[in-house]
Amino acid sequence: MTRPFVIGLTGSIGMGKTTTAGLFAEAGVPVWDADAAVHRVYGSGGAAVVPIAALHPEAVVNGTVDRAELKRWIAQDETALARIEAVVHPLVQADREAFLFGLETDIALVDVPLLFETNASGSVDAVVVVSAPADIQRQRVLDRGSMDTATFAAILARQMPDAEKRARADYVIETVSLEAARAGVHSVLTDIRRKLPDA
Repeated sequence: MTRPFVIGLTGSIGMGKTTTAGLFAEAGVPVWDADAAVHRVYGSGGAAVVPIAALHPEAVVNGTVDRAELKRWIAQDETALARIEAVVHPLVQADREAFLFGLETDIALVDVPLLFETNASGSVDAVVVVSAPADIQRQRVLDRGSMDTATFAAILARQMPDAEKRARADYVIETVSLEAARAGVHSVLTDIRRKLPDA
């Protein structure tokens, strides 16, 4: 079984990544979502539950990992994040590989918010970055109503700047409108399919 051509989709908070992943799915591309994989490994019977309990017993409640308790632990212990990531990243990577191995398709997409920040860009065949002007990005995030400006600024500070992501991308999809994003998706797929050996 041959592995499909793997697109890595990434982009900063509020750039339209989830919407764009949906447009790839709409175009017939199987999509793997890193955030959904984390939910799977943290959920009941998930592969992270026992190792996280061994690290920090209070973080497991009713057989699932309590993300709020993980956040509290990370805030109190500067070693916590690295220890959690050492458990979770390999499990999420295994989930991704299992997804890709079971596919019979020419192109698949993995949606990884921190693709560059976790040095995972080498595991994909092409990187697509979603991008929009900073004022649109800020408005989208604040319009969700779940985050204040200080939290938004803190998240941005932890993410690679948009300009650097764009510079490192193989493709950039502008998400100023749904139409622009859809056109970008079709342009990317057309270009990749043109380059595939079977084309």
